[in-house]
Amino acid sequence: MKLMIHDSSNNMATRAEQQDPNDNFSAFDRQRAWAIHAFTASGAVIAMLALTAVTNGDPQAAFLWLGLAFVVDGLDGPLARRYRVIEVLPRISGETLDLVVDYLTYVVVPAVMLASMGLLPEGWGGATAGVVLAVSLYTFANRDMKTDDNYFEGFPAVWNVLVLYMWVLETDPWANLAVIAVCAVMTFTRLKFTHPMRVVKLRHITLVFTGLWAALSLMMVLTYPSPPTWALVAWITLIAYFLGLTAHRSFVSGS
Repeated sequence: MKLMIHDSSNNMATRAEQQDPNDNFSAFDRQRAWAIHAFTASGAVIAMLALTAVTNGDPQAAFLWLGLAFVVDGLDGPLARRYRVIEVLPRISGETLDLVVDYLTYVVVPAVMLASMGLLPEGWGGATAGVVLAVSLYTFANRDMKTDDNYFEGFPAVWNVLVLYMWVLETDPWANLAVIAVCAVMTFTRLKFTHPMRVVKLRHITLVFTGLWAALSLMMVLTYPSPPTWALVAWITLIAYFLGLTAHRSFVSGS
């Protein structure tokens, strides 16, 4: 009798261990989690549309698509954390999905732009785009990509932002090449770059400035090649805030 009770207890424990974690969530929870994953995955479609615009010689449309991808990237993480997607669908890695999409929108599309839009000295486009693609793989494969306080360690592969400034400001191709070289090297440093959505320190100010920067970026694209002077100056000045956060976190407030 004792043996039978012991076996029965073991069977019950085994069934409990094998219970699908999804059983703890409702059908609506699972549907919502899949919808959030689909929202993240839509970034891949947006990247394809941006690439199509580049190949059609329409950089304005390409940047508008990248702007939409920026919005998706800013919203999907908070939604996933708010609704515990990792717990509802534990077999699907939202983090991996996000990294794949980000590589497309932050790296691949801008690299194609660098290779085809005349932003670099003649003959340097293809090679430079290859360097951008290669060094950014390290960014996305780096297990220490983020610090404990959610700063990026090393240049965070925001090539879409760099290319946007080069296009709007019509900066010298050799200067562009130099900036890209510096950023490629910074990929392998321990400089700390703020994550505008996740760094707690000065979060409210950073979110306001990020929203303002996004709105001004949209204005830059829509009014290109003659944006309002005041908006252009504000757009350039905002970069000083984010560079200031990088300098303070990297050299003042700790390693």
